[in-house]
Amino acid sequence: MTSLAPTPPRAIIDQFGRRLTYLRVSVTDACNLRCVYCMPEDMTFRPRHELMTDEEIMTIVRLMAELGITKVRLTGGEPTIRPRIVEIVRQIARIPGIRDLAMTTNAILLAQLAEPLARAGLQRVNISLDTLDPKKFRFITRRGDLSQVWAGIEAAEAAGLKPLKLNVVVTRGFNDGEVVDLAKLTLDRDWDVRFIELMPFGSEAEFAQTAVVRAAEIRERIEAALGPMHPVPGHDPRDPARPYRLMGARGTLGFINSISEPFCSACNRLRLTADGKLRLCLLRDGEFDILTPLRAGMPLDELKQAVWDAAYTKPWGHGLPEGIIPQSRLMNQIGG
Repeated sequence: MTSLAPTPPRAIIDQFGRRLTYLRVSVTDACNLRCVYCMPEDMTFRPRHELMTDEEIMTIVRLMAELGITKVRLTGGEPTIRPRIVEIVRQIARIPGIRDLAMTTNAILLAQLAEPLARAGLQRVNISLDTLDPKKFRFITRRGDLSQVWAGIEAAEAAGLKPLKLNVVVTRGFNDGEVVDLAKLTLDRDWDVRFIELMPFGSEAEFAQTAVVRAAEIRERIEAALGPMHPVPGHDPRDPARPYRLMGARGTLGFINSISEPFCSACNRLRLTADGKLRLCLLRDGEFDILTPLRAGMPLDELKQAVWDAAYTKPWGHGLPEGIIPQSRLMNQIGG
């Protein structure tokens, strides 16, 4: 195998000099919701044998930790529906070098799982909350119960999974009229509400492109209703959501502007799909297959070198301005 870069030190530095320390691990492509911006209602998920086993997840995460990954976020689909998810968290939390372990979830099952996950070593959760209206929530998710999400949020707080971040994908015609009410959640709660621009993927791309609401418009609506927002000092430039605070608010607001204000220059992320592919950029289709050579018995030192070579070629950023839209997967198949 031809190497594209020198023998790896204990860090991945890509071809643009970015240090890659953050791995998002999709533990399943399946979900217990069918959000309109994420997947078709009749979505077919991958058969279990195509997905990484628990042992394969641990092997790959250990390998990535040896290459300098320090932060892991578990995603899906919906990660809490993965069998043995508490044990997966427990084992990842014990891997040397992993200092930050978080999860993105729809919170439907958090009322039961928040405390066991926290005891196993999970530190934080990001919870998807696109609306405060129960009927609209069911419409957007095609089947969800908003009361279960609220119970999950309360359980996460009680379990100490903080800071609690709420992810709001803003979709024109669905929830763009609620951004002010969602921002108000930060006034008396120590939460981080983050507004995310809708991103185009595969068969849902046409819908996403017509339904996107730019972050500037969201900010204008909030400030017109609630007053000016002020930047919170000490922001980590690798975090795509720069925090702001409304006057007197306990919590913060953030804006993830992947479309209108790309943050590619500070990107430190790699993504591992549930079927064992290393995806180098969320919005580009290029991937490296880790699972196939692992199952074929490739020595781990050789596999580590192959992963290094692939990660070194991470592209500078997405190609949306040039009309390049990822087609090979939907959002649930990547993990966001």
